[in-house]
Amino acid sequence: MIAAAPVRVIVTGKIGSGKTQVCAASAARLRDIGWRAAGVLSLGVWAGDEKVAIDALDVGSGDMRRLAERTSEDHPTQGPATPGWRFHAATIAWCNSLLSAAADCDLLVVDELGPLEFESGRGLIQGMRALDNGRFRLGLMVVRPRLVHAAQARWPTAAVLTVHELAGSAAKVDRILAIAGGLIAPRPPG
Repeated sequence: MIAAAPVRVIVTGKIGSGKTQVCAASAARLRDIGWRAAGVLSLGVWAGDEKVAIDALDVGSGDMRRLAERTSEDHPTQGPATPGWRFHAATIAWCNSLLSAAADCDLLVVDELGPLEFESGRGLIQGMRALDNGRFRLGLMVVRPRLVHAAQARWPTAAVLTVHELAGSAAKVDRILAIAGGLIAPRPPG
């Protein structure tokens, strides 16, 4: 069990600002110093300037599965959905199993907590529970700007980091590490 109080960071910003890249780069930097990272990243799949799908990446193993696709008249909505997106129930279940197993990690990443979770009580619910349980040193959660207030109500001590553009990603990663403060040193073995 993690002894120190966990640090939670809400990573927010508009679509395409680099929220997922900030989380991925933070995970890579922390793994480089010996931290065990767990959780899920939601990677956009783009066709030109249009986001057409979302893949879920297991932060620990690198395994990936298709999480969601744009809805259209050609692809009727079945299963969990938000305006414009249909989600694969099997991938949500896979993500939730990963998030359930993420206890006692150094870094927990939950990308993204959105309308499915905050408004419908569906989606990456195990990510919300893992963030509640606090069995990690640093928890990064990606939250849409319009839902930040709901995240702050649930995790009132969480810091909020707004990502404005991809070009500033390195500085945002440095900011996440600064927020973590004294948590940077790896945990002693045993």
